[in-house]
Parts: sequence; structure tokens; C-alpha cells
Amino acid sequence: MITLVSGDITDEDCDAIVNAAAPHLLGGGGVDGAIHRAAGPALLAHCRALPVVRDGMRCPPGHAVATPGFGLPVRHIIHTVGPVYRTDPDPPRTLALAYENSLKQAILVGARTVAFPAISTGVYGYPLDPAARIAVGVLRAHAATGAFDALRCVLFSPAARAAWERALAR
Repeated sequence: MITLVSGDITDEDCDAIVNAAAPHLLGGGGVDGAIHRAAGPALLAHCRALPVVRDGMRCPPGHAVATPGFGLPVRHIIHTVGPVYRTDPDPPRTLALAYENSLKQAILVGARTVAFPAISTGVYGYPLDPAARIAVGVLRAHAATGAFDALRCVLFSPAARAAWERALAR
């Protein structure tokens, strides 16, 4: 089941939340900064200890990695990096992979309830309606498998909420 929630993803009570992270996994602005602030300094220390896989990145675009929830009311944070819309060679594919790989990480850590932000729609510039269609398409495919009890999209802005509502109505 896919549900939409308006608000702050750091307030979600579920098994795992997804962080729309920067590739270095060291915090930043938007969702990433909010999650790092709420989780506390142990998250940053844990992320710093993760291996750099290439070019300063601990998590390349489209990939995902799980960490403990630390100071958040969740067992896990799944960090994923979406595409920078204007520079990614194939933004729809990279965005779909970010959702897919986040769900794969959720399964690996045993998360049955997962909350997602609107990946790449902030400073990464992905237009809301196409991003919502991709997100909802991937989440619907996984919701149908029975691997999850609940998949939530936690949307910070009214515009994002409206785009996700349109995508769900299709």
C-alpha cells in the first residue's frame, strides 16, 4: 500500500526512512541535512567510515546504502543519490534506480515499512510531475509483491503533494 504524508520525514515512525543524499554521504541541505541533524553526530561518523567507491563518492547516483537510524525513531536510514536533472545523462533511469535500490536495501535490512522523500526534486532540479510518475511506478511494482506492509511518500511542499496525488490517480 502506498500512502502520501505531508510533513517532515524525520518524524516518521517506520522501519526505515530514505535519505535523498549527496554522493559523499556527509550531510547537506534539504532532506539530507534534516536527517543528519535529527539522527545526530553518530550518523556523520558512521558515514565517514564508509568506503569511498569512486571520485569521492560513497554512494554514486542511483545506488543506495543503509545505516542505522541513530537518533531517529527508525531502525534504518537508507541513503540514496538521485540524479542532478540537468547534468545526468539519463535522469529517468537514475531516478528509478534510486527508488529500486532503496527498496532492495530495505529488503536486505528487513524493513517492512519505508518512508520516501521526493528524491531529486529539490536542489537537484527534477521536475515534480515526472519525478512523481517514476516514484509511484516503482513503488507500485514493489507494493504488489507483498514484500512491504507500507510504503509512504513524505512530501514537504504542497506542490510535491499535488504531483504525487496526480501520479497516484493515474
